[in-house]
Amino acid sequence: MSIYRVIEHKRGELLLRQWQRRLFRALALLGIGLVACMAGLMLFDPSGGSWAGKAFDALWNAANTLSTLGAFTTFTRAQRAFLLVTMFFFLMIGGYGMSTLTGVLSSDEVRAHRENTSMTKALENLAGHAVVVGFGPVGRLVAERLRKAGNTVVVIDSKDGPAAEASGFGYLVILGDAGADETPLIRARIDTARALFVTTEDPDRKLTITLMAHTANPQLAICATAQDDVRGALLRRAGASEVVVVDTLVAGALVERFPKAVRG
Repeated sequence: MSIYRVIEHKRGELLLRQWQRRLFRALALLGIGLVACMAGLMLFDPSGGSWAGKAFDALWNAANTLSTLGAFTTFTRAQRAFLLVTMFFFLMIGGYGMSTLTGVLSSDEVRAHRENTSMTKALENLAGHAVVVGFGPVGRLVAERLRKAGNTVVVIDSKDGPAAEASGFGYLVILGDAGADETPLIRARIDTARALFVTTEDPDRKLTITLMAHTANPQLAICATAQDDVRGALLRRAGASEVVVVDTLVAGALVERFPKAVRG
């Protein structure tokens, strides 16, 4: 499964556009060289044939010179001398193309851009899905239970490791910081999502994510974790539908583990 990378996405797009411009320049130089080669071969052609015939022979020989396939027609000494110059020109164009075009398409930024292009198609039609922000221990369990219940799950994480792990499990994954930029939430189609689960550890980012998601989709069911009741109240005011106070939950679970006589 690919990863939509908010990080490095713009850089990859810029590099790809730069590569396209270089490719256009290389092709334009080849075209100019091909036309110049044709013109020179026609100029030094001593045969008395028609211009159409000369043009076809010149095109054939110029294409063979460019592609180095061979199968040339008979050349005069003047034509051979001209082709020596032309071959040198084509070699320079080839060197330019090799030095400026190779490596760009295999770079990490361009690879991320290609993955984003394919992921966009999968994300743009999503509706009624669940979004999990943070693929830590809690987020992993939440995503697993959601998928077992038959939900389509989109995972958002700001770190490469958890994002790659989520992708390996087959989730739709967006790499980006949802607490610093609304783009990850937008790409996850939060406007058409059914539920959002915020499991990140940073309390300030939880609040920001909850507020942005609720603003984008007021009908969205939002569940978030909080360390205490004060933070829980803030999350509810920001738009959270349900808040799980971790300390209270853990304390209650610990007490419930003891025999009834011990609990009093």
